[in-house]
Amino acid sequence: MENKKEGKDLEMLRKSVQRLTVVIKHVKITANMCTSASDEVLFQKIDTKGVITLNRPKALNALNLSMIRKIFPVLTEWENDPKTKMVIIKGAGDKAFCAGGDVRAVTEAGKVGDRLSQDFFKEEYILNNKIGTYEVPYIALINGITMGGGVGLSVHGAFRVASEKTVFAMPETAIGLFPDVGGGHFLPRLGGKLGIYLALTGFRLKGRDVHKAGVATHFVQDNQIEELEKSLLEMHDPTAQDIHHVLDKFQKNSTDIPDKDFILAKDMEKINRLFDGKTMEEIYQNLEKDGSEWATTQLNTLKKMSPTSMKVTLRQLLEGETMTLQDCLVMEYRISQRCIEDQDFYEGVRAVLVDKDQSPQWKPAVIEGVTPQRVEWYFSPLPEERELQL
Repeated sequence: MENKKEGKDLEMLRKSVQRLTVVIKHVKITANMCTSASDEVLFQKIDTKGVITLNRPKALNALNLSMIRKIFPVLTEWENDPKTKMVIIKGAGDKAFCAGGDVRAVTEAGKVGDRLSQDFFKEEYILNNKIGTYEVPYIALINGITMGGGVGLSVHGAFRVASEKTVFAMPETAIGLFPDVGGGHFLPRLGGKLGIYLALTGFRLKGRDVHKAGVATHFVQDNQIEELEKSLLEMHDPTAQDIHHVLDKFQKNSTDIPDKDFILAKDMEKINRLFDGKTMEEIYQNLEKDGSEWATTQLNTLKKMSPTSMKVTLRQLLEGETMTLQDCLVMEYRISQRCIEDQDFYEGVRAVLVDKDQSPQWKPAVIEGVTPQRVEWYFSPLPEERELQL
């Protein structure tokens, strides 16, 4: 009888331990998955896959310094864990992946000499480089507005999935900035002069055109994105090739959205010819000489942008064409700090994001007023202790 009682006790103990193990496992999963619903970034580790959710939907998931400081160490930890087979990054809500960096906070800091104006760009570019050199398949679901800082969180990764809700742009010349976050690296590689055109004019690409331009690697219609994520998370020990295969399959099945010609296809001959200049003066002359309605429209668009930003951007992209991502980011950090020391960045943010009068007063107001010496200053080295170290 005693042996039977001991056997029952042991069985009960075994079941209790089993239940406790299940509870602990569930608590761990919940902790990993939920982080906290109010957090700006949510992190989940599901089996061998990491999922990052940008969680500021009311701010269109705009990227700030605290988010950068949360994402970088988690990406590093997952990359160093041999069990991690995939990382997915996405945005909360149904409007945006990430509408850009929090440049308003940066300019507010810059006005009073706060370190945020140095730290934001430096740590953002370090994160961009981490994504560009990531040794685990990295999948960005850019299902919504993807601009500026949001492009930096996606475009350097192995896979970028656009949908019909995707709106891509690098609109920085309109706020006295420049297409940073590695724009000097990826934009010149889009083919022809497309990157220069997108960078100078801030032209918006939508839906399938984001894929056709080469910004996205795949197009999957919005109502299949959730199923795509589920399929990716259910994969067992996937390789990059396996992931590619799944993305290809979902792309092939995205037939509800008409597959039309690239929106700029009819303009590419003009873009490649008229935006093929070593200087902004040359591009202006090309457009004026062409005289077509299209060329006149582009010229009018350019005349609204910061002349300084355009000259800096053109040189950035021409030089970036032959540079590594790392060298581009070092160059771009120098430019970012000169923007903080100059005036157009503050004026652009005021006109577009603060007062919203859309009437920036650029200094100089025309491209002829921006001297080669001024442009050279933007690219000049910083004191050694302030340079970006990658």
